[in-house]
Amino acid sequence: MEFFDFDAPDEAQIRLEKNKARDLRKTRWWQQKTASGICHYCGRKTPFKEITMDHVVPLSRGGKSTRNNLVPACKTCNSRKKSMLPLEWDEYLEKISKD
Repeated sequence: MEFFDFDAPDEAQIRLEKNKARDLRKTRWWQQKTASGICHYCGRKTPFKEITMDHVVPLSRGGKSTRNNLVPACKTCNSRKKSMLPLEWDEYLEKISKD
């Protein structure tokens, strides 16, 4: 048995959470969250059109579309993070900083 053994969410559940995220993207809360244009992961200033919504705990890993699980991220970080959990992302960053 693997350490991170869990039941992955089904497609219907993921679709529901994606719809919730789309709705949250239209709110004043998300506008305020992205107003600074700062990526949650790298801290770089990013043009508004290049800010994406990222699930800290990805939907494919059981994350939800809630305010405490959504952060603004630049496209580069969001693409690199993929479906990593926060601990895995930190390990990835540590590894590439050593290279």
